Amino acid sequence: MDGNTLRLLIFVSVFILMLILESLIPRHPTVDSKPRRFGIHLGLSGLNTILLKLVFGAAAVGAAKTVEIKGWGLLNILGWNNVLEFFLVVVFLDFAIYLQHVIVHKVPLFWRFHVVHHSDLDLDVSSGLRFHPVEILASMLYKIGIIFLLGPAPLAVLVFEAVLNGMALFSHSNIALPVKADHFFRKLIVTPDMHRIHHSVEVSETNSNYGFNLSIWDRIFGTYKEEALKSQPEIVIGIDTFRSPNELTFYNLLIMPKKYGKLTYVT
Repeated sequence: MDGNTLRLLIFVSVFILMLILESLIPRHPTVDSKPRRFGIHLGLSGLNTILLKLVFGAAAVGAAKTVEIKGWGLLNILGWNNVLEFFLVVVFLDFAIYLQHVIVHKVPLFWRFHVVHHSDLDLDVSSGLRFHPVEILASMLYKIGIIFLLGPAPLAVLVFEAVLNGMALFSHSNIALPVKADHFFRKLIVTPDMHRIHHSVEVSETNSNYGFNLSIWDRIFGTYKEEALKSQPEIVIGIDTFRSPNELTFYNLLIMPKKYGKLTYVT
């Protein structure tokens, strides 16, 4: 089984599992039409996948294979133990994604594209697919740049990408974990309750809990928020600027950065 097939298998398995759990143990009431949103999000995911393939080909794993062959990057120069290197790569790449997430919130130009993700009126497993194509392409360019500087093993990048995809689906899912389990898992990873706070309309809550996989970065850098102002089922999801499903069609999401640039909103 090649890397792409393995990633797809993990993605589909986690997606279906979260869908089932969302129907059995939902955490938050639904505001918008779930089938409509699913169609939009799958459409965005399909478009983004095609664009990534056209622009970057083998993308992050391909870049790792290139630097391995060429001997480029810090780790290829240092020649550290393979197990230690594998662990450091996965952790460092996770930190890089955390840092990227903070940046797209703080830089107005980047936020105009990231707002597509935050404009969702609900939060469920499909929300993990809701990204503007420009943000997806820029994110991949960012990751490739880090890979060229770091020189990680392709296997480490493959594992990281698979974990990141799976955790994005899990952390966005609308499932109710037992409170004790949620607080236990939060010590290491991002849980749905933790990430739901990040998708609140309250700006102070939007600017917190940036992690997708490991929760330690929010704790280390002071961006962790334990609880929202409202209880979890009462958190208002989305942003104040766009509150009508009619504003959130597939086409409107694609042009949202241009439209949003004419509006006033500070994050």
